[in-house]
Amino acid sequence: MFAYAALGAFHGLNPAMGWLFAVALGLQERRRVIVLSALPPIALGHLASVAIVVAIVGIGRILIDPTVVRVIGACALLAFGVYKLGAARMHPRWVGMRVGFGDLTLWSFLMSSAHGAGLMLIPVLMHRAPVTHVAVSPLAGHSDAPGMLVGGLAAVAVHTFSFLAVTALLATLVYEVFGLGLLRVAWVNLDALWAGALVVAGLVTLAMATGG
Repeated sequence: MFAYAALGAFHGLNPAMGWLFAVALGLQERRRVIVLSALPPIALGHLASVAIVVAIVGIGRILIDPTVVRVIGACALLAFGVYKLGAARMHPRWVGMRVGFGDLTLWSFLMSSAHGAGLMLIPVLMHRAPVTHVAVSPLAGHSDAPGMLVGGLAAVAVHTFSFLAVTALLATLVYEVFGLGLLRVAWVNLDALWAGALVVAGLVTLAMATGG
């Protein structure tokens, strides 16, 4: 579970994932409570984005040969990483600064999906205990299914809690102590770092899947 928590913390560090938006909302209204109230829907949207990928990988591990799942996951990581390296800052911009719970949740879901947050969990998911591939009626009475469901839920919960903790910490520190001026002197291009991590994770996963 440490890997899920570490990835959640890494996602929380990225200002594009939500803490910067929460701080901006708080500064606009000049109220700390606005910063804090923005965090639950941001975490919920991130959770939904990650949970979809975890569910797809979990089902795929039952229905499809594990090696095929690993290759597909590796190719998805590589393709998305290359896309992120070459693409401009293509973030959803349809949301205004007057937003409600649903708006923030949807914005966070789209932002997390656009950054491939769930895809980053694929290498970790692929290294969980292997399951037996079943060609006929794979979901019916599959002995590993309950354990996989519990494991998947636990992974998403740990990941989301870590993401929320780091996001809340950064949003509070920037709002209360440093201010947005911090970004002028301490900005790190996390988009480039993120894209590079996707590519590296894809290459490692593909090498392990093919025995290279």
